[in-house]
Amino acid sequence: MSGKRIIKCPNCGTFNTNKEYCTNCNTLISHQKKQEIKAEAGKQKRIEEAIYEKENPNLAERLKVHPNYLYRIAGWILYSAIMVVSAIGAGLAWFIAMVAAG
Repeated sequence: MSGKRIIKCPNCGTFNTNKEYCTNCNTLISHQKKQEIKAEAGKQKRIEEAIYEKENPNLAERLKVHPNYLYRIAGWILYSAIMVVSAIGAGLAWFIAMVAAG
């Protein structure tokens, strides 16, 4: 960046020149720094959600790897039923979109 950036601190009202933090109360005043912190927090949240999904699979996924073969069969049937219903729903959505498009 070129030139001077003068930012008024929203906390104490002190004017700061080319600073990320207020010189008086040490409050974050840089908009760019706030965006970076927010983006990092969002990225961390998505990582935590992915880890949670990986460590806590749904019922069908748990049943597919169960030690008892009867539960495994039930898991594969449940998984297959979910996939068939999803495929029918996707096909129906595609058909409705094509009819609406003319």
